[in-house]
This record gives sequence, structure tokens and C-alpha cells, in this order.
Amino acid sequence: MPAKPKWLQLADHIREQIASGELAPGDKLPSTAQLCQQHGVSAIVVRQAIFALRTEGLVEGVQGVGVFVAERTDG
Repeated sequence: MPAKPKWLQLADHIREQIASGELAPGDKLPSTAQLCQQHGVSAIVVRQAIFALRTEGLVEGVQGVGVFVAERTDG
């Protein structure tokens, strides 16, 4: 069985941080450069992971400001 793609591993990691409360709604995620350094991945990998999380509604990007954990709407 092939290993998970790096972008999916990173997305899973961030998703777990959100689920556990380590990253709360409104929290800013580390920058792309910081995530690259922390996880030993390229900027493309980080962008793919963030895109996946945005598609799921878990994070929101603010142009020129950063990426933030989305407010929960499930009550």
C-alpha cells in the first residue's frame, strides 16, 4: 500500500489539531514558510493541504493576512 501523499499527511495533522482544540476557531495558522520548515515539505505541499482544508470549510484565507481556523457552524 503506497504511503499517503505529503499534502494529505499535513492536512490530516492540521485537521487533528483543529479537532483536538489545539487550534481553535479564529486561530491563525503558521505561515506557508513556517509550515514548510516545521514539516520538511515544499510550499506546493502546504498550498495543497490548505486548499483541501478550505474545501472542507475548516479554514479560511484572508488575502494578505493569513489562514485562520473557520468558526464552527455545527452548533
